[in-house]
Amino acid sequence: MHVKNVSRLCNAFVLAVLLGFLTACGTSGKQIDETAGWSAERLYSEAKEEISSGNNQRAISLLEKLEARYPFGRYAQQAQMEVAYVYYKDNDAVQAQAAADRFLKLHPNHPNVDYMYYLKGLINFNDNMGFLAMLAGEDPTARDPKGAREAFEAFRTVVTRYPNSRYAEDSAQRMRYLINAMASNEMLVARYYFKRGAYLAAANRAQAIIKQYQQAPVIEEALAILVRSYDALGANDLRDDAKRVLLKNYPDTALLRADISKVTAESAFKSKSEPWWKIW
Repeated sequence: MHVKNVSRLCNAFVLAVLLGFLTACGTSGKQIDETAGWSAERLYSEAKEEISSGNNQRAISLLEKLEARYPFGRYAQQAQMEVAYVYYKDNDAVQAQAAADRFLKLHPNHPNVDYMYYLKGLINFNDNMGFLAMLAGEDPTARDPKGAREAFEAFRTVVTRYPNSRYAEDSAQRMRYLINAMASNEMLVARYYFKRGAYLAAANRAQAIIKQYQQAPVIEEALAILVRSYDALGANDLRDDAKRVLLKNYPDTALLRADISKVTAESAFKSKSEPWWKIW
């Protein structure tokens, strides 16, 4: 073979190797999206399988791709609902709440809007039960029951707007639990003030409990603290009025003589008619 031909072949081979190397370098940093070209149905089906398998992050990724690529149609709306649910399952309350609120804003008349309100209630219900750590020794005035109130409002929406919803009964049970829980949290604060001699603050908190949570089990103690706070303040007329109400509703009460500091948060919280632990 002629020397020039050999040289040309060598140069062509080197050039091909260099081009291949440069091409590889240009694509090595890029990840191939295996879902490219997938239909909305397939994306949704694969996401559901990932949810069933507990692969929440993978499921969220697929659902978000579905919504981005196919923003219209039933699969997109279903994907929005599923994203909220998967974030909830993944214990990401912030993202779950944002996804639920977004869906409710975009689709206020969707047939499954009752479920989304219910899910919104569950998100706040499970994420904000920390303020009910009633046996802890921290200052109860520092607790913020905002999440419990938001959960209550979401459940109340289900019960009042969608009374025939499959989620209405459970929402009503959780509302009863939350009423007792929030009343008990307020009772902790009233007791906290009373034990420290802040009798006016204790009386004000007890009054608020009586007005806002009339069916809660802690009403008896709220009335007792009201009587004893007014007595300590020298407000005899108010004390006697409160005592009359207490004895009329709880004639066998022992709380006028009991040591308030020994009334446990747990015993104040439990309802005789519906044990709190049955509603979890």
